[in-house]
Amino acid sequence: MKLRIFSEPHQGASYEEVLALAQVAEEGGFDAFFRSDHFLKMGPTDGLPGPTDAWITLAGLARDTSRIRLGTLLTAATFRLPGPFSIAIAQVDAMSAGRVEVGIGAGWYEAEHTAYGIPFPPVGERFARLEEQLSIVTGLWDTKLGEEFGFQGDYYSLTACPALPKPVQSPHPPLIVGGKGPHWTPRLAARFADEYNVPFAPLAVCESQFNRVDEACEAIGRDPQSLIRSAALVLCCGEDTEEIARRASKLGGVPENPEHWLLGTPDQVVERIGQFAELGISRLYLQVMDLRDLDQVHLVAEQVLPVVK
Repeated sequence: MKLRIFSEPHQGASYEEVLALAQVAEEGGFDAFFRSDHFLKMGPTDGLPGPTDAWITLAGLARDTSRIRLGTLLTAATFRLPGPFSIAIAQVDAMSAGRVEVGIGAGWYEAEHTAYGIPFPPVGERFARLEEQLSIVTGLWDTKLGEEFGFQGDYYSLTACPALPKPVQSPHPPLIVGGKGPHWTPRLAARFADEYNVPFAPLAVCESQFNRVDEACEAIGRDPQSLIRSAALVLCCGEDTEEIARRASKLGGVPENPEHWLLGTPDQVVERIGQFAELGISRLYLQVMDLRDLDQVHLVAEQVLPVVK
């Protein structure tokens, strides 16, 4: 099992705070450091000092870290045009010496779109745009040097594109598609993704979604075992009940049914991770809501990571 730290800087964090968390994750031996791609806070936090752009952040982390893999969970297709986005990805991949992974989704948080003037089409159009974006980005990466790429879709059109620059990773940086939708998401994951992620869901939902993506893979002749399975869970780990309660209070308290949390002492967290491993999940994204609580990351690095590795 690979453990990855997953941060939410849109709740309010400076680049320096994001960097500190990423460096602690790297020093602690975690496999990757991921961040959300949002522009607006959620919940009662004041959001100060404000959001940071995901891909500008990853460019900085590419130079300020050396080993840990870096990525988004998930970039919204509504935020970026696919042609320029492919250039940004390739550049950050080069800046990191081939450590970038790309999580991309349809976008869902309407309030951040209206707050910052980003168009927010209906859900069917958002998924259709996502499908075209995935076709374009992978098409650009797969175009041979010296050849041109063209695409004509309902929403995007590319003509005589040189398909440059190329990413460092070959054939391209890993693509992650995630979500709990029953139709679009499994189909797009089967067609385009290297990894399928189920975010913040109990075991039964994860199992159901993996069955759906297996069926989607089989429908197009893809081996379902070629698709990495992963999940994202809220992390709330402490040495004792007092420390756990203190951390939970900063998250608004433990929910009535915390099935999408890694909650408890290190031993309890290890046991819970084992339950997800039994579903064939080989990567877990540990959502760290309080970026300044580096002690929790140290605790997991010291008492959980060595066991699950």
